[in-house]
Parts: sequence; C-alpha cells; structure tokens
Amino acid sequence: MDQFVTAYKDAVLGNYANFNGRLSVGGYWRFVGLNFAITIVLAILAQIVDILFIVYVLYALAVLIPGIAAAVRRLHDTGKPGIYVLVGLIPCVGFILLIVWTVQAGNPGDNQYGPPPVS
Repeated sequence: MDQFVTAYKDAVLGNYANFNGRLSVGGYWRFVGLNFAITIVLAILAQIVDILFIVYVLYALAVLIPGIAAAVRRLHDTGKPGIYVLVGLIPCVGFILLIVWTVQAGNPGDNQYGPPPVS
C-alpha cells in the first residue's frame, strides 16, 4: 500500500501540472489504481450521505489536471507525444488505445522527453 501512496504523492501530486518528462508504467498504474479506489469509496459514501457528493465532485476536479499530466508523461515514456492523450476522446476505440499505450514498457534509455523514470 505504501508504494501506491508514494506513487500518488510523488509521481502525480508532486508534479501537479508537470506535462514534461516521463512516468514509469508502475508509477502510472499505481496512481490510477489508488485514484480509482478513492473515487469508488467517495461515490459510495456520496450515495449514503448526500453532502459528500460535494467532496466527490471536488476530488474529481482536483485530480483531473494531475491525471492528464500523468497520462501525458506516461505517453512520453513510450516515445509518443502527449497530444495523443486526446485520442481518449474518441468513443470506445480511443480509450482502448490509451490503455494499450500506457501498459507498454517505456523506452529503456533516454528519448526526446528525457531520461528514463526512476521508478
């Protein structure tokens, strides 16, 4: 669990709006997993206690930019330009393509986006 929290804090929230550089496949998916779990818990709590819907919406808005930045850095790790994150807006196909690209191993050495990520 500590790896998830560390990835969440350092790799994503520590680089809140940093669209430069690279993010490892593990760091990205740990962030996605923890973010998904938090979102599910908040959604369930919002169904039970109506006022928590505000917390749910505020959380979703707060992680929107860091989530996009993390996806851009993840794409950079595979050698793709960050603008490819917009492919996710294409219904069905775009989401699948983004998943395929983000689970690919990153370039082992330096690429045009910088050195390989540490973790």
